[in-house]
Formats: sequence, C-alpha cells, structure tokens
Amino acid sequence: MAITDWRIELITLPVADVDRAKEFYVDKLGWNADHDHRVSPTLRFVQVTPPGSACSIAFGEGLTERAPGTVSGLQIVVPDADAALAHLQEHGVTAQGVADLDWGRFVTFADPDGNEWALQELPPR
Repeated sequence: MAITDWRIELITLPVADVDRAKEFYVDKLGWNADHDHRVSPTLRFVQVTPPGSACSIAFGEGLTERAPGTVSGLQIVVPDADAALAHLQEHGVTAQGVADLDWGRFVTFADPDGNEWALQELPPR
C-alpha cells in the first residue's frame, strides 16, 4: 500500500514560561488559541495556530525534554513580507528583514525563548 497523504499538523516548541509564550503567539503574533488544558499537575498542553495554517504549534509543561529556545529553521509562507514585517513591528516583535533572495523574500524573528522563525514570501513562479 502506497502512503499518499502525509501532513505535518503539529510541531512542539520548548519554552520556559508557558503563559509568556502564549501571550507572544496569541497577543503579539495574532495566532489562534486552540487549546490550553492542564492534563495533570505536571502536564499542560497549549496549542496555537497561525491564521490560515494547517499546522499548529504546541508548547506547555511536560511536553518535551528539549531546552527552551533550541528550535530554529521554522518557516511560514506569507503573501507579503513587507506587510508581515510591519505587523511584527507594530506588535513590538523584534524582527529582521526584508531580505531579498533568489528563492524569496524573508523576515526573521525569535520568540521570547529564542526559538527562531522565518517568514517567506515566495518568488513569482
């Protein structure tokens, strides 16, 4: 049987302060707050999703043993890198960009723990 439908739907991020991370992703970035559930005294699951994305981000307590801020290379495709940079700056997010490369226009930023993101405006095809 051939596997034909593989979708990434959840990525776990290591964070030091769950409430601070939730405030950053929901209030500053404007992502949807999907879930915030304390499963047990040592397990809290928070899920947020960028507008229009099929993939969500999870963070919390007891979800990963990775050190906070150790994730890099996360990338989101946006329709307009200049508008994305303006949105980040308007919401107090320190961001670098716009970098014009042959494979797109990029804006980069990090969450409060140092997990690194790139926003890519795809080049015309």
